[in-house]
Amino acid sequence: MNRKLVLLFFLVSPILSFFFTLCIGAYPLPLSAIVHIIAAKILEIVTFGRFTLDLNYPPVYETILFQIRLPRVITAMLVGSALAVSGAVLQATFRNPLVDSYIIGISAGAAFGAALAIGFLPASVEVLAFVFSMVAMFLTYTLARISGKVTVITLILAGIIINAFFSALTSLLKFLMEHEKLAGVVYWLMGSFATANWNVVLRVAVPVIAGCIVVHLMRWHLNVLSMGEEAQILGIDVGKMRVVYISVVSLMTAAAVAHCGIIGWVGLIMPHIVRMAFGPDHKSLIPLSIALGSTFMVLADTLARSIATYEIPIGILTTLLGIPFFTYLLRKTRGGGWNA
Repeated sequence: MNRKLVLLFFLVSPILSFFFTLCIGAYPLPLSAIVHIIAAKILEIVTFGRFTLDLNYPPVYETILFQIRLPRVITAMLVGSALAVSGAVLQATFRNPLVDSYIIGISAGAAFGAALAIGFLPASVEVLAFVFSMVAMFLTYTLARISGKVTVITLILAGIIINAFFSALTSLLKFLMEHEKLAGVVYWLMGSFATANWNVVLRVAVPVIAGCIVVHLMRWHLNVLSMGEEAQILGIDVGKMRVVYISVVSLMTAAAVAHCGIIGWVGLIMPHIVRMAFGPDHKSLIPLSIALGSTFMVLADTLARSIATYEIPIGILTTLLGIPFFTYLLRKTRGGGWNA
């Protein structure tokens, strides 16, 4: 297939998926109505209410669009972008094609922090999720570092250990939690955008957009970091850059997990698809991962809420898709490093 056509598809896929998913639901909305209603709202905001468009659509259309679907779709796209970029950054930072925030325990740590805030502490969910995501990353990296080196196998095994540790702590919280809160936490941990509203959009958008901008502006450093020890020769402080990238990744992951639960494997799958299509240059890998991640997540969420009469937790769908892809990558790399 023509490379330019593939690139065009990657770039326009978020826009196409955005309008497509707004149409789909228990109450279908025509595309023409969606375009007209959004255009009318934008015109009203830009002109401070001086100009409005006459819309010959039932009032329920606007209610469904602005109160239910639009916040949910935007949240899904933000979370998909955050997880995809996080995976791309971690894979470059550790020169390891088999890691993402889910596999190495960052998501599990963030989930524990969020569950702790929801069930027991009058603290900000995002703050505790971020703190424990950083703790999880620190423990994973420390445990995986043997004789001054971090290999693919040790990082994955350390991630499994830390994942199990924080999952056990989260299970303990659920055991001690009040029954009124337990059902909501159990469903939330499986991943869902069902509670998305404009407040959630704002609280997810700020850290995710800020994180994506930072990573995008510094993306050329990732090409250097993926070279390993040779980065030191070029004057790059590898340790300092890793701290910066890990902090940004933890912030974005914490924002996603705090409001949408654990959604795994997105950070593993999306960067690899882009890398296989366009190569490992992070100057293009980062923006294309953002585009593809947002597209994948919003389509997966649409499938989760449309495939049956009840909503399936999206974390289940992404895991079912991610496990065979991870198995393929593991066999392809043969347990080796970045260049295996």
